[in-house]
Amino acid sequence: MEFCVMIEPHNGASYDDQLRVALHAENLGFAGFFRSDHLIAGDGDGLPGPSETWITLAALARETSTIRLGSLMTSATFRHPSLLAVSVAQVDQMSGGRVELGLGAGWWVREHAATGIELPKIRERFDRFAEQLEILHGLWSTPVGETYSFSSDLYTLDRAPGLPKPMQVQVPVIIGGDGKTRTPGLAARWAQEFNSGWENPTVTKFQFDRVATACTRIGRDPSSLRLSTVQTLCGGDTAADRERRAAGMGVPLSELAGLVGNERDIRGQVADFEAAGVDRVYVEILDLADLEHLNYFADAIGL
Repeated sequence: MEFCVMIEPHNGASYDDQLRVALHAENLGFAGFFRSDHLIAGDGDGLPGPSETWITLAALARETSTIRLGSLMTSATFRHPSLLAVSVAQVDQMSGGRVELGLGAGWWVREHAATGIELPKIRERFDRFAEQLEILHGLWSTPVGETYSFSSDLYTLDRAPGLPKPMQVQVPVIIGGDGKTRTPGLAARWAQEFNSGWENPTVTKFQFDRVATACTRIGRDPSSLRLSTVQTLCGGDTAADRERRAAGMGVPLSELAGLVGNERDIRGQVADFEAAGVDRVYVEILDLADLEHLNYFADAIGL
């Protein structure tokens, strides 16, 4: 099983805050550093303000050396697929081939209203999402010297050169969610990883089974798809330790679920997710000043 760090910087984090976490996670041996892709705060005043996901990842690509870098999830509503293809490919080159792209359809109504970005009805959002996945694949896989074209009511590309190319032959694409049909189908067709976030092991396995069925339906080996979960961390030897950490996170301890408890509790929770089929755990930390929290988790699971 692999462990990555996941943060929510839109709730208040400078670039330097994110860099400290990324470097600390890399030094501890975490496999990846991932961040959400939002433009307004969900909690608190959001100061110093949001940071753009792919600009941040580009900078981290030059200041880290081994840890993988990515988004959970980049919103398809925020960027045209041609621009996203260039951004991701360039950051992949800048990192020496360490980028992963989590991509979603977009969902947060208030965020889109605040920023003036259109949030279509759910059917059109998923149509756009599906076409973006196809366009990204087409642009990256078109041989150098050839061009890529695509035409629909939503997007039209006329003989695009498909440059730059990522360093990786295949940038891992991560798709997640709890959709019954379209999400599993898109993951089966386009993703290298499927993520079921913030659910318990039983619900997580149920969604994994849906995706496995979708893979089988199109003739894909379900074992070729990495399976992951995001779980919030609140660890500490005593209840008082955990209460202190929860206060720093701005969330009552009673409302926290995921990887919560002492080291033995956390090891048991990780084992439960592993039994559900999880290959990779994204450990969500909400207090970016508490780097010792990552140490606690790393010690608990013997990282």
